Amino acid sequence: MLYILLILFGANQANAFFRFVQQLAEPLALFFPGLFQLGNPNLDLIVNYGLAAVFWLVVTGIVARVVAR
Repeated sequence: MLYILLILFGANQANAFFRFVQQLAEPLALFFPGLFQLGNPNLDLIVNYGLAAVFWLVVTGIVARVVAR
């Protein structure tokens, strides 16, 4: 989610913090980047990385329930 916000608010992509967040976000997004191509780069980013975020929320929720038992 932080990567999406940095892109949408026009963060300096040469900044070390931006590159750090980008390096964390890309592998965690798995196969979602490029899954949907809607014609608008910002909308593509929101949908694809947003789906990855929702996926990880569901997975961690399931793991938390299994561990809690």
